[in-house]
Amino acid sequence: MNFNLQQIPDRNLKPRLHGITMIMDKGLSVQEAKNFMSVSYPHVDLVKLGFGTAFVTPTLREKLEVYQSFDVPVYFGGTLFEAFLIRNQFEDYISVCKEYGIRYMEVSDGSITIPHAEKCGYIEKLTKHGIVLSEVGSKDAAHIIPPYKWIELMKAELSAGSSYVIAEAREAGNVGIYRGSGEVREGLVQEILTQVPEQKIIWEAPQKAQQLYFLELIGCNVNLGNIAPSEIIALEAMRIGLRGDTFELYLNKETV
Repeated sequence: MNFNLQQIPDRNLKPRLHGITMIMDKGLSVQEAKNFMSVSYPHVDLVKLGFGTAFVTPTLREKLEVYQSFDVPVYFGGTLFEAFLIRNQFEDYISVCKEYGIRYMEVSDGSITIPHAEKCGYIEKLTKHGIVLSEVGSKDAAHIIPPYKWIELMKAELSAGSSYVIAEAREAGNVGIYRGSGEVREGLVQEILTQVPEQKIIWEAPQKAQQLYFLELIGCNVNLGNIAPSEIIALEAMRIGLRGDTFELYLNKETV
């Protein structure tokens, strides 16, 4: 960091497996990606090119090169995987990932219905080509999955080879582990944590209040995803108690 400051919690250092921050890039230009990386690269562990934006980004290869130059892995949003799958182009998806040097792949079923055994089969197949992240939860707010089912799905997908399971929230943070208002479904989250290691879960948390909830619940090294590029520095400050919301989390009251 830039200067000495006591009573700062220990953040795991990159390359880290726990305490990761996943950024959602919904259409940054090459220059914007360069500017973003120039100030944020120490705090970014993964970049997701949101939903199907990779298909319509005219400077895709150049932008990937920017992230690769900072040694930050990039992957395509799960919606793109689903778009290939529903068109019977699973092998084409693998070929595209290889062509663009994508080693992280997301398997999701938020927009289409995939029998779970079949989904786990895709996870197993993709582990032969890279690192798999799998997303649990529906993008349909009306589809409420009970806690026991979340746990069952997450455990099965980790057993199939997923390095992390992503708890669905969409880019707005109003489905899945959240209510339509953005409020955390606390009972669901806490029940999941009784059965699934928190180190293996990436909680999609695009809203500040959601990020704060998980920081208070799990600590500064919680895995968070769907963070806007403009929020990465603010989030890192909040992680270590340097934002008003978390200012007193790590202070030893006897010495201040």
